[in-house]
Amino acid sequence: MITFFSTVPGAIVLLILGFAFLIKGADYFVEGASAVAKKLHVPALIIGMTIVAMGTSLPECSVSITASLANANQLAIGNAVGSNIFNLMVVLGTCALFSKLAVSEDTIKKDLPFSIFCAVVLMVMGIIGSSVGHIDGIILLIIFVLFLISMIRTALKARATGADTGDMEIMEDSDIEDLSTIKCIIYIVGGAIAIKFGGDWVVNSSTTLALAVGMSEALVGLTICALGTSLPELVTSIAAARKNELDMAIGNVVGSNIFNILFVLGIASAISPISFITINTIDIVILCVFSIIMWLMVIKKKELNKVDGIIMLLLYIGYLAYIIIRDGGIS
Repeated sequence: MITFFSTVPGAIVLLILGFAFLIKGADYFVEGASAVAKKLHVPALIIGMTIVAMGTSLPECSVSITASLANANQLAIGNAVGSNIFNLMVVLGTCALFSKLAVSEDTIKKDLPFSIFCAVVLMVMGIIGSSVGHIDGIILLIIFVLFLISMIRTALKARATGADTGDMEIMEDSDIEDLSTIKCIIYIVGGAIAIKFGGDWVVNSSTTLALAVGMSEALVGLTICALGTSLPELVTSIAAARKNELDMAIGNVVGSNIFNILFVLGIASAISPISFITINTIDIVILCVFSIIMWLMVIKKKELNKVDGIIMLLLYIGYLAYIIIRDGGIS
């Protein structure tokens, strides 16, 4: 059985299983944690902005941390940056094909610029030390905590005054399922175990595939892992677009991108330093450029339309072609 998973067909099977475990494990973990928070009378607003918001990025977190511990550093950073580019251009681009995506003032004035700032900070850290080390990881986590505190304060103030909360999703208590204590424990423990094994399987199978077909760790992270770990955002956003629940689509994706840099790479590098090479700088610059392009698209009309969506998807296809050529192709 172990020999089978060392082959290309076996690695593909393991990769699919890993993604399935990551996605379902994250779902169950979030559901169980939310139910526990509700039992402890934690406001639904806080649950929505912490546990649930982080839940969709648990796959990226698991893969990047596992890759970092396994010294597959390029897979770790490639997964996070690749997921951000995929979220921005493919998830939002695809959603824009279904319906116009409204963009709030908060996203235009605060969230998008801050997400670009986070990417620049990561790039500067990597360039200065040729790696994102322990101290860098701690700094990223501190920035994340401050960002989270700021979001929660803004949302609580908005709720108290009855003002518009922009892109920040406010859950109602009715949105959280009532689970028995035993079921909560099973969901949380089972979800955590599924995330752990799913992350291991994705990293191991990705490494096997990279070696077998001549792909680098960076390319695997930027493509296969980026796509797989972004499936929760893709499925959720497309479902929202089809139901015309569009007001928070962009804010949620931008928030996930901020989380991936500050929390995912922050934890991964705090545990084990991540080496930083020239192509990482190029990919982060491309992420910033794509973010600025999207920002310019929405800054006046405050929406993404079908034409914008097509442009974003074409840009991603161009980027995909570039990184495959850059990697020397797939042998």
